Amino acid sequence: MMDEFGLYPREEAFDPLGVMLFKALQVIAFLFFIALLAVSPDSKDGKIDSKAEFLITMDWPDNHPDDIDLFVQDPAGNIAWYRHREAGFLTLDRDDRGGANDFVLVNGKKIPSPIREEIVTVRGIVPGEYTVNVSHFQATTGEPVSVNIKVQKLNPTAQVIFDNKLTLDHTGEEKTAVRFWLNADGKVIDVQQRQKSLLETFRSANRNGADMDPKTGVRMPRRE
Repeated sequence: MMDEFGLYPREEAFDPLGVMLFKALQVIAFLFFIALLAVSPDSKDGKIDSKAEFLITMDWPDNHPDDIDLFVQDPAGNIAWYRHREAGFLTLDRDDRGGANDFVLVNGKKIPSPIREEIVTVRGIVPGEYTVNVSHFQATTGEPVSVNIKVQKLNPTAQVIFDNKLTLDHTGEEKTAVRFWLNADGKVIDVQQRQKSLLETFRSANRNGADMDPKTGVRMPRRE
């Protein structure tokens, strides 16, 4: 035989345990690589991870047909509301119109949702006064509606700085739920419930107006 003269290398004895261990190490290394990709931070230039500093929620009874709106104004005069959902660091995450739009899509079909809630997030710190107002846009039942307003500070730990109820009873009614003040570090230094109309600001602008105010989304007086 030719291999007796060393013309062909002899095969090593087959070791099934060694092969199994090697394959197992390959699988573990692959899984570790996938996990590393999943947890590694995104290195794309210019990408900023948004976070919420404050969460402002308004809710009213489930399945209620009335349309109630949340307005939030920051110290710079920006106002987040249903016609201007992003204003400065303020974002209206949900405009709930009562029975008019409370649906979720399930397999392409609209399913009624009982939840009545609007949410505004504050994604940056601007020192000064914040005003949180609610407006009874459309009263359909003729009965008073209890509305709950909550303001939560989220960083560095979650903290409720305001949680209270108020009552609305007719279309067009506006109430200030809370006014709070922040210092430059984002610390809450004062909380009040003194009334302040935001809708009147809109009405005055619309009576005189022409130019759109980018802060509030309403028409402002023309400049001479």
